[in-house]
Amino acid sequence: MATLLLQAAGAFLGGFLGPVGTAIGSAAGATAGYLVDRALINSTQHYTSGKLAGAVPFTAEDGAPIPRVYGAARIGGTMIWATRFEESRQTTRQGFKGGARVTTYSYFANVAFLLCEGEIAGLRRIWADGRELDQTLYEIRVYEGTEDQQPDPLIEAKQGTDNAPAYRGAAYVVFEHFPLSDYGNRIPQFQFEVLKPAGALHKQVRAVALIPGATEYGLSPDPITYAAQKGASEAVNRHVLTARSDLAASL
Repeated sequence: MATLLLQAAGAFLGGFLGPVGTAIGSAAGATAGYLVDRALINSTQHYTSGKLAGAVPFTAEDGAPIPRVYGAARIGGTMIWATRFEESRQTTRQGFKGGARVTTYSYFANVAFLLCEGEIAGLRRIWADGRELDQTLYEIRVYEGTEDQQPDPLIEAKQGTDNAPAYRGAAYVVFEHFPLSDYGNRIPQFQFEVLKPAGALHKQVRAVALIPGATEYGLSPDPITYAAQKGASEAVNRHVLTARSDLAASL
């Protein structure tokens, strides 16, 4: 509508300058009207990206056996607790002012996986869909499966103080607010490297001598980086994804 009105107005005003003015005024009016129409139309358009119509639940098997692990083993966990996906959305406008609105949805999972019979020494590496996770980027809590371990605070907050199990005697891991955008907005297939020593020798160790060896920063608990090239840095004392530095990962 604005295109027709401004085209006619431009032709009328340009007519005072003769036939050439009429043509120029008509073209200028049509261009201005087109821009106005586009702004009006785009301002009413709204697109969505990544919205889940429905989530396929991660299955958990009732009565599944609890694995028993010795040494270091890579195992898959059994999901024992989860909440509905947390949804986050952000709305932006495309192009200049008055452009179409685009709402992008992101989803996060709160989930717990049972690992094996406790007590374990710890959890080393974690894989999601076959790719190792950088554990410093996520909120991950590991419970070693002691007989006096307390319920996880997130599970307790969701289920209630008297309804949250502690899973005593069973080692498990809890992921809080885990982003799902890299996994197609679904819970990925996790695998865990569990460490469980045999016997009681590990409990008798009281101290360990740390020798830096060939590295200058081997005893630094914080990551040390240097400029490998312009605009890029590289860590000199972090070669694992389980902690902030090699020293922190070894303790």
